[in-house]
Amino acid sequence: MAAPNDVADFDGWATVAGIKCSDGRVISHHAFEQNDGAVVPLVWQHGHDNVTNVLGHAQLEKKAEGVYAYGFFNGSQQAEHARELIEHGDVTAMSIFANNLKQDGNVVKHGNIVEVSLVLKGANPKATIENVTMAHSDGEGYSAIIKMGDGDVSHEDFEGSEESDSEDESSNEDKTIGEILSTLTEEQLEAVNYLIAAAIDGESEDSEETNEETEEDMKHNVFEGDKTPENTLSHAAFAELVETAKRNNTTLLDELKHADYGIENIGYLFPDAKSITDEPITLDRDQSWVSVVMNGTKHSPFARIKSVLADIRDDKARAKGYAKKAQKKTEEVIKLLTRTTSPTTIYKKQKLDRDDIVDITDFNVVSWLKNEMKGKLNEEIARAILIGDGRTITDPDRVDDEAIRPILKENDLYAIHKTLEANTTDETLVDDIVLASAELEGSGAPTLFIAKKRLVKMLLLKDKNGRRLYETEASLAGALGVSKIVTIPQFEGLEHEIKGVNYELLAIVVDLRDYTIGSNAGAELGMAESFDIDFNQYKYLMETRLSGSLTAPYSALTISRKKA
Repeated sequence: MAAPNDVADFDGWATVAGIKCSDGRVISHHAFEQNDGAVVPLVWQHGHDNVTNVLGHAQLEKKAEGVYAYGFFNGSQQAEHARELIEHGDVTAMSIFANNLKQDGNVVKHGNIVEVSLVLKGANPKATIENVTMAHSDGEGYSAIIKMGDGDVSHEDFEGSEESDSEDESSNEDKTIGEILSTLTEEQLEAVNYLIAAAIDGESEDSEETNEETEEDMKHNVFEGDKTPENTLSHAAFAELVETAKRNNTTLLDELKHADYGIENIGYLFPDAKSITDEPITLDRDQSWVSVVMNGTKHSPFARIKSVLADIRDDKARAKGYAKKAQKKTEEVIKLLTRTTSPTTIYKKQKLDRDDIVDITDFNVVSWLKNEMKGKLNEEIARAILIGDGRTITDPDRVDDEAIRPILKENDLYAIHKTLEANTTDETLVDDIVLASAELEGSGAPTLFIAKKRLVKMLLLKDKNGRRLYETEASLAGALGVSKIVTIPQFEGLEHEIKGVNYELLAIVVDLRDYTIGSNAGAELGMAESFDIDFNQYKYLMETRLSGSLTAPYSALTISRKKA
């Protein structure tokens, strides 16, 4: 093709064929024959991100030496400025952007030039492949920026290259990422694998850095919809990073965390968090008191508990004297009292998706769940024994306090309910408990159940000389006349009503051997399981059926203080 009829604003070599590039590639003399006579956009520095970077157009001419370009400016402000740069000699080099590149060995056999750019680097009589940006382009080959100019050469390969396996490795000073990775330790390799994945956002890992003159926007092909990697780490920068880690005696990950390489989401490089325990740490109230209550009670093999009391406290039950007279002897009158307590059912129900059971491999989630169910069910029973359910009478989930009779609400025949005035202080509480305990008629080794904060206040009591009255819990228990002291979280701030007056519960004193739990054989605590095939779920039911009540008269003591 002949030169264009119109006078070009400038002309020059876009690329030269038959010259071996520093990376071993050679541009065939016929590689761009199809572009002879083609008119393509004229662009500044391959700036595909802004329309103002289009300066005009270039007409291409295929010559024996390569491809010659005739440039025509479009008259825009940017184009006129570029014209002045050329006229003044400030810009002397051109480069091309080509796609559909195909190679035979190290020889580029075919390609299609889609734009010509003015670039800053000075002219060189040899054509070199300075920057390659391969990209998917119609599924045929790869894309590249082929630049006329001198200086260092760098090469970036992206997915889609049809290079043969026999191609020589890059011979330039900067190594490929693949070569760098082969020299790394296991720790370094892990870090860089994450780095590459995060930096290029799914593009190929076989990337090489561009040289200092190549801008990021030069690697973006808006004509082909190519995607530009936003974050890269050069070989030199990585080497510096490794050396810094050696000097500071730190890990590579530590240095990456603090390095300024424009890496977004640096947290992707950090190792996954590891659980410090095999199972989840359960956040719950103190459960140590539950076993004390459950193990301390008396157990009956019958669910219906019946207690019969013979009241012989009346004077009529006293033995009588007999005077030697003709008088009739009178019989003793014994009053019998009886009470029957029927059982109720207490349960815990849960379900798990089968998929979740299969996917959770760090621990046995089913076993963990069953332990949680058993623990919470026992807690509910222990609570019902001491203070009752706490739910309203209308709540359908309420545990029936006629079936499991709470000590706090027991009949006066079975429990002594001591009430204190609102102005009673904790300083006198020890004496109040001791005095009230004198009325107990139950077993001889009672336990004091109390809130932890109140226990601490009692342990901090001091005499007039500032010395603590009770150095240990054991010494306090001895002063109270109880075998041990057990703290219960549910006692904190617990209020209840007596004859329409609000009281705050302070303590309960009882030997739980005087409290009987009844359950028929087969109705003890048990677990039932089923599988719902419609919803692919396992369902678990843990329940028990039992009754409970004090069976000895005057066997428990409650201490409450009137609310101010």
